[in-house]
Amino acid sequence: MLRVCQEFKEEGYLTIPHLRPAEYMRSRLPRNRRTVNCAYGGVLSGSAVRERIIRAFLIEEQKIVKKVLKTQKSKEKQASKS
Repeated sequence: MLRVCQEFKEEGYLTIPHLRPAEYMRSRLPRNRRTVNCAYGGVLSGSAVRERIIRAFLIEEQKIVKKVLKTQKSKEKQASKS
């Protein structure tokens, strides 16, 4: 069954099938078809998850750069005062 990604509205990633509870038994359906082992529980596509991870990483890097620039600026002020 194909689903549509909620963030990018792209189609084409697989989810678990809609079955009756008895059909989820071990003998009828393999384990990899019964559960979703991906980030966000299979709600987002792989590209959407990748985009979120990259965005979070870049935000953290930006915070670090701001902190470094702030310390460099404060060191320059102390050096110019002395």
